[in-house]
Amino acid sequence: MIPRTWVPLAFLLALVLVGCRSNPVYNIENMPVTTDTRGYSLGDVRGAILRAGAAQGWQMKVVRPGLIIGTLYLRSHMAQVEIPYDRVTYSILYRDSNNLDYDGVNIHSNYNGWVQRLSAEINAQLSKL
Repeated sequence: MIPRTWVPLAFLLALVLVGCRSNPVYNIENMPVTTDTRGYSLGDVRGAILRAGAAQGWQMKVVRPGLIIGTLYLRSHMAQVEIPYDRVTYSILYRDSNNLDYDGVNIHSNYNGWVQRLSAEINAQLSKL
């Protein structure tokens, strides 16, 4: 028999565990490509994004100048993002997913980590220019 004082604790633990699986979709909008006064060409920014995606396991497709679609396949999961960019900013925006429990607002928490790591790698590639 479970003591009565454990019931609220068990309920709270269940809420925490359920909450860990999904979070609001994390979009990065208008991230500056540099903090100094050096200007990059559109090709510089495109190249940095493509190298960053490849380094993180994303399949990157240039749709047109200023727009890349990135797709990540991990086990049974798929995440797809749009990466609009110009000479001074880039964004990483949710586009589509499979098997990540996307409900129109929330998504599996792994997705947000993948986007954050992609952004960090883009910044690292830009800093090498």
